[in-house]
Amino acid sequence: MARHLLKADNSVFMIIDLQENLMKVMDQAGKVYKNTQLVLAACYKLNIPVIVTEQYPKGLGYTVAEVKGSLGEHVKLEKISFSACSVDALKVLKGYNRNQILVAGSETHICVFQTVRDLIMAGYQVFVLQDAVCSRFKHNHKNGLELMREEGAVITNAETVVFDLLKVAGTPEFKAIAPLLK
Repeated sequence: MARHLLKADNSVFMIIDLQENLMKVMDQAGKVYKNTQLVLAACYKLNIPVIVTEQYPKGLGYTVAEVKGSLGEHVKLEKISFSACSVDALKVLKGYNRNQILVAGSETHICVFQTVRDLIMAGYQVFVLQDAVCSRFKHNHKNGLELMREEGAVITNAETVVFDLLKVAGTPEFKAIAPLLK
């Protein structure tokens, strides 16, 4: 399979720690929410499973309303480790029998990076949505993306992912998602 070819029936979307208290300090939060919502819409139309993680929700809060409002069926995993690639997460992923993981979340250089690295080490092909991940500081965001690319992740963006998953225009799925592309 081509390294950059996404298949809906082989994909899972993992949203890492887009939490209330954490996102308050992210200057790119609005962009991250918009792009996460776009990919979520595609996932639900294309039957792509969704996993949402929350890092120590007692302290960092729960998933932000902007994303929570777009969530349909999903698996929620709480964690205290920075990597979301826990034993529980790997069990859930194994149950889907899919090899491509789409990743959004925060922070790019900490939880997202460690999760992506661990997913790659576990044998998954990982696609990081650079416009749906964020860090408090631009240099950390950029460094996190570089590190993940060096690990073997595909660094991409929400629109590229959505159009690649859809494959063609004119379908009911495309028509449902098209208004979100404006």
